[in-house]
Amino acid sequence: MPSQPARTLTFDDNEALRELVGEFGSHLKILSKAMEAEVVQRGDTVFVEGPDASRAEAVLRQLYRYVQQGNAVRPGDVRQAIRVLAADPGADVVDLFTDAVLTGVHGRAIAPRTSGQRTYVRALRANKIVFGIGPAGTGKTYLAVAMAVAALRAGQVKRIILTRPAVEAGEKLGFLPGDLTEKVDPYLRPLFDALADMVPTERLQRMMDRREVEIAPLAFMRGRTLEAAWVILDEAQNTTVEQMRMFLTRMGTHSHMVVTGDATQVDLPRGRRSGLAHAVSLLEEVDGIDVVRFTAADVVRHPLVARIIEAYESDDRSREGEQ
Repeated sequence: MPSQPARTLTFDDNEALRELVGEFGSHLKILSKAMEAEVVQRGDTVFVEGPDASRAEAVLRQLYRYVQQGNAVRPGDVRQAIRVLAADPGADVVDLFTDAVLTGVHGRAIAPRTSGQRTYVRALRANKIVFGIGPAGTGKTYLAVAMAVAALRAGQVKRIILTRPAVEAGEKLGFLPGDLTEKVDPYLRPLFDALADMVPTERLQRMMDRREVEIAPLAFMRGRTLEAAWVILDEAQNTTVEQMRMFLTRMGTHSHMVVTGDATQVDLPRGRRSGLAHAVSLLEEVDGIDVVRFTAADVVRHPLVARIIEAYESDDRSREGEQ
């Protein structure tokens, strides 16, 4: 098979080009490794050669536009652009990456990084109750927290409430050391970590002291009416049917609820039905409620995470076929 001629890409903005190629050409190396293409820079020109040359060119041109709008490119952005365009060659990576929800504490915009995440953000903007279902690393909780912080800043709600069921891998709180705060902290820590990316530490502490931000186990929601609040229930696959019903009926006026979970990671005792699966089956067609399902293509952690998820999903399908 004859080799294809190299594609020649010339970029006029030298500063933007430096950001595009990365230190010592690191971003071009990512492209070359991820695709069947050799990508090299010489001066203000980038040469692309190989079977995937056209795909590599598309990634470079879109990321160049992204840089020209004043954005920095990280290695993860390059990998994500590759994956987005592999799934949808007609996607606009710049539009996706710049649909900012919030600016984090480090000055970087928090925005959807995949088409699935953009669908999720749009659902959060349009509905009062949204279920985000999918594997770890898809940003379903992180983006919900960002939307909550943005709503609080804009005065759309008066407080943020983040909650989780205190059920993990068969452990029970009573057997853990420490007082109640120390017992539940490991369960709620991921929510603190997400907030720490969006709100400076001292300000977050003041907000918690004023109860503008509350992080508590799900059991603490019983008997309350949650008015003018953005409420996020994380790890919802570990709720019982009764707990989910209790949670959803806490909703007050001017409130939003987001329920996130991974249906493949249920830690409830054998024989107990997940409240997440039950609620979705009942409520998916209800007006004002939306369900967004993420896949391995929406994972924005290390690329290996997506491959691991795909391997497990393939194994699950094989087992279901055997049964």
